[in-house]
Amino acid sequence: MKFKQGIRDGIPIGLGYVAVSFAFGILAVDKDLSVAQSVLISAANVTSAGQFAGLTIMASTGSLIEMALSQFIINLRYMLMSISLSQKVDEDFKGIWRWILGFAVTDEIFAVAIQSPGKVKRNYFAGLIILPILGWVTGTLGGALLGNVLPAALSSALGVALYGMFIAVVIPKAREDGHVFIAVLIAIAISVALKYIPFFSGLSDGFAIIICTLAASVMAAILFPVEVEEDEF
Repeated sequence: MKFKQGIRDGIPIGLGYVAVSFAFGILAVDKDLSVAQSVLISAANVTSAGQFAGLTIMASTGSLIEMALSQFIINLRYMLMSISLSQKVDEDFKGIWRWILGFAVTDEIFAVAIQSPGKVKRNYFAGLIILPILGWVTGTLGGALLGNVLPAALSSALGVALYGMFIAVVIPKAREDGHVFIAVLIAIAISVALKYIPFFSGLSDGFAIIICTLAASVMAAILFPVEVEEDEF
């Protein structure tokens, strides 16, 4: 029963992942990766922002240091999510299942699992992650195979799906919290400065991503510190 419930809860996540990963597959092949390489990246990572950033670094022949730093910063939230979720799982989550939990945690999977009533059962989590991971990998495969077959207009439209997803995630939260909106504006301003100020012309895309992420996060933390109640400890 728990496994079936996990499958049902994972259906909307899996469907959403197909669209975004399809765009990744199109872009990956456009950046001269093979179909097999594109699918392998998605199967081994399952991280939209991290994969797109990594693809940008690879296409610009960035260094391994850029790749490592950008992936660490972009995907740091998954480490925190895994730690948080590990406190909610039941006693059957041992050994390899801890590894699976860390690998399979995404924003959407974490949100569904952490809000489930009671302890997160191993069977439930197994069912929850199957369709999202399958959707992510098969969507990438479809995009990689069909990217060069689909009409150019349709390929271009699908290629901006990631940006649409980010806008859909950021805008509601920015409208709800003005601090988030200001943090987004800071990141945009830094990105524009790095792109168009001649002094930064030699800066690679990888380091530009790292600088934008760190600078915007630090400035937002300084400007809008989060007050922690004493009874939260």
